[in-house]
Amino acid sequence: MLKYIIKRLLFMIPLLLGITIICFAVMRLAPGSPTDLQTQMNPKASVEMKERLRALYELDKPVHVQYWSWLKKITRGDLGTSFASDHRPVADKILERLPITISINLLSLLIIIAVAVPIGVLSAVHQDSLFDKITAVVVFIGFAVPTFWLALLLMIFFGIHLGWLPISGLRSLNYEYMSTWMQFVDLAKHLVLPVLVSAFGGLAGLSRYMRANMLEVIRQDYIMTARAKGLSERVVIYKHALRNALLPVITILGLSIPGLIGGSVIFETIFAIPGMGQLFYMSVMARDYPTVMGILLIGAILTLLGNLIADVSYAVADPRIRIS
Repeated sequence: MLKYIIKRLLFMIPLLLGITIICFAVMRLAPGSPTDLQTQMNPKASVEMKERLRALYELDKPVHVQYWSWLKKITRGDLGTSFASDHRPVADKILERLPITISINLLSLLIIIAVAVPIGVLSAVHQDSLFDKITAVVVFIGFAVPTFWLALLLMIFFGIHLGWLPISGLRSLNYEYMSTWMQFVDLAKHLVLPVLVSAFGGLAGLSRYMRANMLEVIRQDYIMTARAKGLSERVVIYKHALRNALLPVITILGLSIPGLIGGSVIFETIFAIPGMGQLFYMSVMARDYPTVMGILLIGAILTLLGNLIADVSYAVADPRIRIS
């Protein structure tokens, strides 16, 4: 197992290298440049000023030279300096926002597992029942509804009409003057809508996937044998069938990490949450190349680690699988 993990970690190095090359090239192909966006609203900006800015940001060099310079900084643990007006180190900007994004995504993942797995199991056990048909309709609605539209509807209904939940940010204006318990309640209220929006699409996909796996498993011969031995239906379903039906779900959860990270760009921007998704959107619009590349690098690493954890968990959950 340890040898397999080390091999996978070493294989991640050329994979990350390829991802960074593609992302670096795509960013340079996008229209507009940092110097244009910084000087177009300045009537005193001259051509010489733009050229000095290009030289300062090393944009006057060939793309492969720029990439090699960025890569050398990465090997030293330096993500570079932001092109934004604050000129802060990219690592500092990401580290102050990364915990927020990871926390929201973990909460969303827990909700997806806690809700989608039972729904999928019950839908399979009670196939073609009223519950199965109702959940199917809800799931297809979940597939069809765009995330941004759902977020706006929830904001209008729960935040404006009912006034139950805040619609932006993570804290109220008087957060510092609240007691510890009220600070926790205030933070929880601010997280309800973003977490629900983040988890909604995943709930739809995972519940249907779980239902399909469960239907396939309960038709196997060993399930028929377990029933023939006189075991209760509860033991047959939850002890024998469920464990085998969960195995493919582990892989799906590992592959869902990129979707959660990508989805954070949408709901963090809509709900004005100071996370990595909002930073990514602002950096792309400002053509802040170092910040965009730093966020993409972190996202790629988290995705590859998620896939590795899924593979290892699959082998641990199923003794029949041997990895080498």
